[in-house]
Amino acid sequence: MSLHPTLQPYADAWTHSVEAISELVQPLVEGEWNRRTPCPGWSVRDLVSHVIGMDCEMLGDPRPIHSLPRDLFHVANEHQRYMEMQVDVRRHHTAPEMTSELEYTIIRRNRQLRNESRDPGTKIRGPLGTEITLEEAMRYRAFDIWVHEQDLRAALGRPGGLDAPGALVARDYLLGELPDVVAVKADAPRSSAIVFDVHGPVEFLRTIRVDIQGRGTLETAPALGPAATLTLDWETYVRLACGRVAPEAVADRVKAEGDPDLTGAILRNFTVTQ
Repeated sequence: MSLHPTLQPYADAWTHSVEAISELVQPLVEGEWNRRTPCPGWSVRDLVSHVIGMDCEMLGDPRPIHSLPRDLFHVANEHQRYMEMQVDVRRHHTAPEMTSELEYTIIRRNRQLRNESRDPGTKIRGPLGTEITLEEAMRYRAFDIWVHEQDLRAALGRPGGLDAPGALVARDYLLGELPDVVAVKADAPRSSAIVFDVHGPVEFLRTIRVDIQGRGTLETAPALGPAATLTLDWETYVRLACGRVAPEAVADRVKAEGDPDLTGAILRNFTVTQ
């Protein structure tokens, strides 16, 4: 195996999720591909198109030349337009076309990963012409595909995978965004601590400490006398952080203690990706 050890967990997580997605969609009849998913504006077909398209970009394939319709209500910025291109170009593909392209893309990506010998710091093409490291790209790919696996499971009524390898990648990715959510977006008081107690298939207890300059840091040590504590299950944490549900819709699954203005501001600003 030539893959760098740093990259192996991301490759394993991607493989686990993409195989789960393939298994989920293989038996679907034509009409089921049009089911709505929790991902705003996207159907089952759209999600699978996105998975195919993003992995084709990891393979270095050229992006499709395609004009987007003007009436896509869920496309509001340049990043969303970029992501929509790979989706809209496949909107009229049949179920057999979708499953065969997915399988072919998986075969190609598995071959690429088997032969991957580049250093994790190697710069590659990212979204919107940006340059990112191979490690960043593979990490985000593992996170993104696991979230979309969960979207598909929700749409098809096939729960599972909440403790899959991709879930641990998602945990670390989302926790990395938490200091910004608390200290910047929610404007938590300086010299305060906010505790997040998450239970379920993935469990963790983390504290965000906000220093006198208003900078937030992530800590594993529990805080005494925190300004606020949020207790919730892992699935709800993911759905909130990924913009799949509004805080009001899951109020019964979130226990908020402490300053209500602060907990409200945190929950309103909890979404870090859609």
